[in-house]
Amino acid sequence: MRISILLTGLVLLAAACQDHKAGANKGKAIAQLNLQRVDSMPDLPQPLEIIDYRQLALRFDSVVYDRNATGPYWPLIWFDSSHKNFRQTVAGLYTAIGDVRQGPGVHKGMFHEALNTMGAVLGATLVGINKANQQELDYVSMLKNYFNKDVHWNIMMNNTCPEVALLGGGYGRDWWYDVYPNVLFYAVYDKYPHAPGFDTIARTIADKFYAADSILAGNYNYSYFDYAQMKPMKTQICAQPDAAAGHSWVLYSAYKKFGDKKYLEGAKSALKALQSQPENPTYEVLMPFGAYMAARINAEESENYDLAKMLAWSFDGTPKCREGWGVLVGRWNDIDISGIVGSTVDHGGYGFLMNTYDAAWPLVPIVRYDQRYAKAIGKWMLNAANASRFFYPQYIPKEHQAIPDQAAVTKGVIGYEGLVWHATYEEYEHIKGPVAQGDGPKWVPGKNPAVSQFSVYGSAHVGIFGSIIRNTAVPGILQLDLLATDFFRAGAYPTYLYYNPYKEEKEVSLKADEGKNYDLYNTVAGSFIAKNVKGNASFKIPAGEAVVMVCTPAGGRQTLEGKKMLVNGVVVDYQVKK
Repeated sequence: MRISILLTGLVLLAAACQDHKAGANKGKAIAQLNLQRVDSMPDLPQPLEIIDYRQLALRFDSVVYDRNATGPYWPLIWFDSSHKNFRQTVAGLYTAIGDVRQGPGVHKGMFHEALNTMGAVLGATLVGINKANQQELDYVSMLKNYFNKDVHWNIMMNNTCPEVALLGGGYGRDWWYDVYPNVLFYAVYDKYPHAPGFDTIARTIADKFYAADSILAGNYNYSYFDYAQMKPMKTQICAQPDAAAGHSWVLYSAYKKFGDKKYLEGAKSALKALQSQPENPTYEVLMPFGAYMAARINAEESENYDLAKMLAWSFDGTPKCREGWGVLVGRWNDIDISGIVGSTVDHGGYGFLMNTYDAAWPLVPIVRYDQRYAKAIGKWMLNAANASRFFYPQYIPKEHQAIPDQAAVTKGVIGYEGLVWHATYEEYEHIKGPVAQGDGPKWVPGKNPAVSQFSVYGSAHVGIFGSIIRNTAVPGILQLDLLATDFFRAGAYPTYLYYNPYKEEKEVSLKADEGKNYDLYNTVAGSFIAKNVKGNASFKIPAGEAVVMVCTPAGGRQTLEGKKMLVNGVVVDYQVKK
């Protein structure tokens, strides 16, 4: 049975399947809140093409993890037998194609980065690949070696040991590099809860973060935290108080996993410290996790953190220390690049592939906890999904690339590290923006080849987009999965965000599991729109509006708990408006 549902204004009215009594929740429509930065983005970016990020993620995994890959600079995977922290051989991936700092014959094969390998494992997992048993190898358990117990830091770090740490980022110098591998690890842990030793590691990390937050006592204005000495540190690198967002995310995840109330209090304490900042503290990737935590803790724990403030910090490009860091807006020589994440000021704007992918991880599921931002997040994701294809040489015109003649080395799965308005190299200054390029040659001047502009570490995170984004039959209207990156959540029903960028209403179809009847609820309208649906449901979305559709069990029992509406004991709507 195919159901057609008409949306009028912000209220959805059931138009079919009324042979059952609706019994629908009679909540009111939720008014949408704007994000100023997103308001400046085009409703429908041009040229418009939303590539299949899921298929790209599947291809990335099959090609990059091919130990027998041939061609210049391939394979990109090798094995490190140094046995740091745990007595096992682990996989390393090149950070960028041709990076001379890395490989089996350099630095004993020890220099590989958690941002890359953890990102690749997580991304593949999100699109359905079992990385714990892939060609008889357990790439999940290999990640344990980033748990730096040999030097008593006892957290996940970007490298397995300090011997190679100065070759790249992090390891007690740049706080986000020390915090983010733990965020990545916890996300992997959520998907592989029975991985040997992960419970102990996760507990230890949470205890370290809880103790660190207690020591910091609300003051996160440091360059990094020494988790071995348990001391906050200041260096020439500016303070990174948004590390509190990473602490909060990990601690709340630990609370949801283990049920220990101290982790909840630590998560709240870190979030309070973040919120207390007088200026935008955004540094690299962590601020959006603060916004997510504000939305989720507000919804689940009845708190009142300033979500609007943290979202503005995530988008607006107003930090002073990491000048201009946020979400880019612009149309560069007839190409819309709005939505990518990075510096809004460096060389006229410089967005990065990894940062863009990773911002979707916390920002998209915010809508599940606070649907007031459905339209804003939906519009941003449309722009980000459209512009992100331009990082890849096969999707951006050759005249906008630094090294188009070497694109074949990417095998169609590796993108440039960044997109910039004015090239950061003299030899590319003639190229009109957007310029697809990367910083790899600057990491080891005179030694790293030009192809090191192709970013393996950024491309490794493609599974985040791949798990969230699906095209509908209407170009430009995406189906965004709000559960895909909502880690350590309670039980939930399939939940999707749709944003209509057009000036007229459009009809789209939700594809449901075969054989399962369901009731369809829209959290933006605050009401059920159809009952006992079997098969796909088609519905119309008003011009320029967003809807959030939840597929609940047909005929389920509805109850209310404060602002929450539940069906069969599972929360469907966290913000019911009476």
